[in-house]
Amino acid sequence: MKFRRSERLIDMTNYLLEHPRQLVSLTVFSERYKSAKSSISEDLAIIKETFEQRGIGTLQTVSGAAGGVKFQIKVTDEEARPFITELCEQIASPDRLLPGGYLYMTDILGDPSIVKRVGRLFASAFAETQIDVVMTVATKGISLAYAVASYLNVPVVIVRRDSKVTEGSTVSINYVSGSTKRIQTMLLSKRSLAEGSKVLIVDDFMKAGGTVNGMVSMLEEFKAHVAGIAVLVEAEKTEERLVDDYLSLVRLSDVDEKGKKIKVSEGNYFKK
Repeated sequence: MKFRRSERLIDMTNYLLEHPRQLVSLTVFSERYKSAKSSISEDLAIIKETFEQRGIGTLQTVSGAAGGVKFQIKVTDEEARPFITELCEQIASPDRLLPGGYLYMTDILGDPSIVKRVGRLFASAFAETQIDVVMTVATKGISLAYAVASYLNVPVVIVRRDSKVTEGSTVSINYVSGSTKRIQTMLLSKRSLAEGSKVLIVDDFMKAGGTVNGMVSMLEEFKAHVAGIAVLVEAEKTEERLVDDYLSLVRLSDVDEKGKKIKVSEGNYFKK
């Protein structure tokens, strides 16, 4: 079956979006659409221009016999800033206040459209970084981790608080909670992570950074490496920050439980 150019462009665009950061040779597209490589190259030039004009991402061309094209997500600051502003406004709503000064975040972390956009921002920020795996800790960060991983085209590993028989043998470590200073335990299946893996750590909320620091220690047990750290919300007022190099979208500055006020601002996303 011979494809018309309009059909090729639609199908090729969909293919590239579903296979981010994967090198696709011109031969694959040529055989898929029964078209000459010269025609495929022209199609890719159109897609590349459109992606970049619309802020969807970029198409990288790799020359040589083993070359091809690779789609990478790229979010412009012009697109990111209104979304982060909107996110700040949602989180600042007094209705989020729970007893003890905690914030209700389940609605945000359960909204696919929000989680997907957060995933795009994190993936865009680390698009040029070599990442083999996205790691998070159960349970609230899981949706964010999968959103980021879908754009980076890598698997997710989940650190847990307790052992599950379906995980097989595990590695466990003790770490100090940054906020409560309590000793806690986290576990990871031995089959989850290959030695030397480059890992992006993703979490929903970071106060002093004890949980994130615990995941960093877990990576050391697997002889894996931290490729980056991304958090949705960071708390500004902490006595001692255990993690220094991280990316955040929202900064929580103050919680006035009596006055029912939550003060937030954009995180360091635009400064990294």
